[in-house]
Amino acid sequence: MTDLTGLRLSYTRAELRRAALNADPLAQFQLWLNEAIAGGLREPYALSVATADAAGRPSVRTVLLRGATPHGLTFYTNYGSHKGRDLSGNPQAELLFHWAEHERQVRAYGPVVRVPPAESDAYFHARPRESQLAAHASDPQSAPVADRETLEATFAALHARFPEGAEVPRPAFWGGFRVQVQEWEFWQGRANRMHDRFRYRRDGHVWHIERLMP
Repeated sequence: MTDLTGLRLSYTRAELRRAALNADPLAQFQLWLNEAIAGGLREPYALSVATADAAGRPSVRTVLLRGATPHGLTFYTNYGSHKGRDLSGNPQAELLFHWAEHERQVRAYGPVVRVPPAESDAYFHARPRESQLAAHASDPQSAPVADRETLEATFAALHARFPEGAEVPRPAFWGGFRVQVQEWEFWQGRANRMHDRFRYRRDGHVWHIERLMP
């Protein structure tokens, strides 16, 4: 195995000062996300979602951000998936965005709710047709499947069931989750591991900002 102990980078691209932070963490997040998109980063809207089941066993995976509003951060999935089951039994999550090229991370924590069905419908029908069919084909998501051929056969059967021109309905088991963020953390890498970290914590309608030790 490669010796990893000597592999490291020194982060020198930027700094983060309290005076430069937006008072609204959502506005600060949108600023950084827009800079990541403008910078040509690959899928900067990808994020890691950490959940835990009712017994406390943690789990983490990558999904795509599909909404960022004052109501929360939204992603879509199969409600019967591992994460869907976790969130049904323990409706809270932490999200992590990592933009390595910009030497930045954002964490966001809060309770989780399902988005209204009409909103899930609207997003589902905005997806490419093949993605709509794949949502049907992958149910039950996270369950064992015999082989790739079985999966492909299911997908082909859905093409026959919903021929070109026919509307593909959103399956009832698929939809959105929204994280109602109560705490944000913005991390900017700095030289010598003396990173800049700021946490926003919500108190009613007021956000309190504090610098954290690296």
